[in-house]
Amino acid sequence: MDDSQWEFLEELLETPSPSGYETRGQRVWIDYVERFADEVRTDDYGNAVATYRGVDDGPTIAFAGHADEIGYAVRRIDDDGFVHLAGIGGVDRTVSQGQHVTIHTADGPVQGVVGQTATHLRDGDEDAEPPAIEKQTVDIGAADGEEARRAVEVGDPITFSTTVERLLGSRVAGRALDNQVGTWAAAEGLRRAADSGVHATVHAVSTVQEELGTWGAEMVGNQLDLDAAIVVDVTHTGDYPGAKTEKVGDISLGAGPVVSRGSANHPVLAQAVRKAAADADIDVQLQVDASHTGTDARAFFVAQGGTPTLNLGVPNRYMHTPVEVVDTGDVDAVADLLAAFAEQASDYDSFAVDV
Repeated sequence: MDDSQWEFLEELLETPSPSGYETRGQRVWIDYVERFADEVRTDDYGNAVATYRGVDDGPTIAFAGHADEIGYAVRRIDDDGFVHLAGIGGVDRTVSQGQHVTIHTADGPVQGVVGQTATHLRDGDEDAEPPAIEKQTVDIGAADGEEARRAVEVGDPITFSTTVERLLGSRVAGRALDNQVGTWAAAEGLRRAADSGVHATVHAVSTVQEELGTWGAEMVGNQLDLDAAIVVDVTHTGDYPGAKTEKVGDISLGAGPVVSRGSANHPVLAQAVRKAAADADIDVQLQVDASHTGTDARAFFVAQGGTPTLNLGVPNRYMHTPVEVVDTGDVDAVADLLAAFAEQASDYDSFAVDV
């Protein structure tokens, strides 16, 4: 990952993009892909598609990541000036208290903190059972409800104020790695495929509202006529204290992209991607989605009567917290693997299973 590619990833991570409010993040993504795509377009909800045109008889494939991150929204403002929260996506009530947050208003950002009763004053059961998100409040420093309502209004989105920090080696930490690393990889996979002059037509897709139910992918999947779709999203690792290897397997940071098998993941496409990885000398890991995938793959694979689809994972520690951790070597390898697959996609007459 060179300096310009890192700057693109950093800007994605530092641009708030909670589900339903992705416009600013999508603008960053579009400004980048416009440099090398033949066409860029958006739909009414803000899904973005960048296209490289291959040869007329080549296959059409898509690389997709979701632009949205989890977050919060203003549910109500009480008469004492405290802002009550609504969760956006799969928020974790155990990590929100005591955090700096930013409320994104029409007039600009308003800073606040999610209140936390001091440890000296809490009863034991309060530590054992953190309050529901709906019972947590943001203190913006307002003297009363009137002052607070002049600053923010119901429905304004809220994100953690943390952005991204470099750790040792090639590791980085921050919020929204789920799934700005996916949209980054889709964009970079497209760029690298275009630079190689692949025969396939390649769409890079940045979807909205994945965290709410893969809604954006459902919209886009029915707009595009695809031979194959590869969805890039983060996936859990089992390489830190307390990790649930019995649930996620032996996935590790720095060991390469994760090819998922089972359920929505198409067996022929999975094998084609593994072959591309082997030929390009890219290490991959395997993970099973035995009954379902919680990613945009579940929307793409049923689109247009059924589209061969694969979920390609970026290993991620501490998912849905303000301190997610990934290895940029894995992220870069995903982009390389997407481009390697695009080069070989024309070798396949079809990705259909042989029945």
